[in-house]
Amino acid sequence: MDLLTSLFLILLVWTCVHFLLQTRNTKLPPGPFPLPIVGSLFKLGSKPNESLTQLAQLYGPLMTLQLGSLTTVVVSTATRANQLLLKHDLIFSGRTVLDSVRVLRHHESSVVWIPPNPRWRTLRTLLNTQIMTVQRLDANIALRRAKVQELVLHVGDCSVTQRAVDIGRAGFVTILNLISNTVFSVDLVDLGSQSEEAQEFKDVVWGILEEAGKPNVSDYLPFLRWMDLQGVRRRSMGYFEKLHHLFDGMIDGRLRERSLGDYSRREDFLDVLLDQNEEKGFQLKRHEIKALLADIFVAGSDTSSTTIEWAMAELLRNPHTMSMVRSELKEAIAKGKQVEESDIARLPYLQAVVKETLRLHPPVPLLIPHRAESTVEICGFTIPKHTQVIVNAWAIGRDPNVWTNPTCFLPERFLHSKLDFKGQDCQFIPFGAGRRICPGLPMAFRMVHLSLGSLLHSFAWKLPNGMLPEEMNMGDKFGITLQREAPLLAVPVQE
Repeated sequence: MDLLTSLFLILLVWTCVHFLLQTRNTKLPPGPFPLPIVGSLFKLGSKPNESLTQLAQLYGPLMTLQLGSLTTVVVSTATRANQLLLKHDLIFSGRTVLDSVRVLRHHESSVVWIPPNPRWRTLRTLLNTQIMTVQRLDANIALRRAKVQELVLHVGDCSVTQRAVDIGRAGFVTILNLISNTVFSVDLVDLGSQSEEAQEFKDVVWGILEEAGKPNVSDYLPFLRWMDLQGVRRRSMGYFEKLHHLFDGMIDGRLRERSLGDYSRREDFLDVLLDQNEEKGFQLKRHEIKALLADIFVAGSDTSSTTIEWAMAELLRNPHTMSMVRSELKEAIAKGKQVEESDIARLPYLQAVVKETLRLHPPVPLLIPHRAESTVEICGFTIPKHTQVIVNAWAIGRDPNVWTNPTCFLPERFLHSKLDFKGQDCQFIPFGAGRRICPGLPMAFRMVHLSLGSLLHSFAWKLPNGMLPEEMNMGDKFGITLQREAPLLAVPVQE
């Protein structure tokens, strides 16, 4: 018997024994019978959100998949998600750490990936009290207004020459500069320039999200992790190194300034983090600061700009809906006047457009994997400790038992509805629910509505080169987030 055959038999026996031990005396939810070694890995495909939705139609809303050695339970309906994310929130608040984020110690300090221990609670509190409180957000209204006005001016320049705007890129730069000013008090890129800086930073952010989102054999067969067979960790390392290089430069520059006697405080988030290290008790090491900054920049810049791009795409594909939301803006806000955050409450149709966009195109289609911290009974099934749990927010938002015409873009479904995306009702959870809900939701709410409303109020829009709405490419590509397959290009028309 040669070495390769022996290795295969060892792996086969190991997988079978693992599966038998996992299922013995355990009533797991139903699911496809796993193949040796790989389990049901090949059933995920290139778009796992869609593949898992199809499998759930066969095996039910609570379904078990054996992915290599990792037992995974997939949740595909609001009722079941409510059981896991709200009723049993504490038990399912753990994380399955992906190999792609096991670089530069990111997984040891990231609010996204560390378990819900005292350290996590302190970091989460730091984010909530120093960036996401109503008081802090209100204090930064002028900053958000300025960044959106820069976006409107840039689009205005394009309208003069009838040049198409890359909506995703323009939105990304706007959100990125908002975040960088909140954290560092500087713009990172110039919205009006044609430099490659913005695209490079966007590629880095998307690279991190794409590597984390793709099925990776290292996550499902840990004994092969050292080989990095798909090169995921190597590519992810390159992306994180570029971010850390930027952060190190900002931190070192600020420390030099603070060492001078006449330093004038910026009162931004970096000052808050560095102040923390001068106090007794909770302190942050350099790699912890950089992990926290990476969380803010990666999650914040991509999800908001992607939502703006999807919303504009759906409106361009649905001219009547575009006309409805623009009419509401014209009635509520005088021509030539800038949209303000205080106007959002008076724009129910705009809010409905954003909600409907998030329903059809949730920023994170498969919520970042949870992990059971203890064994628990759910709906007559047993979910063992350390089981990975994936909530398919994409499937929940398109459930035909809940939503009428689930694949159609119909903002009217949210008019006169109290349903929101704050995680209180698992029927609609684009930002998650429970203690792991996205901490950036308050800022995203303001920035998405303000940016989208400003673009729609200031300009009429048309597709380039005489393209018809039905000819638009509405395909997507899967990562941790769900981006458009093709960038959205649209021509602004000054009225």
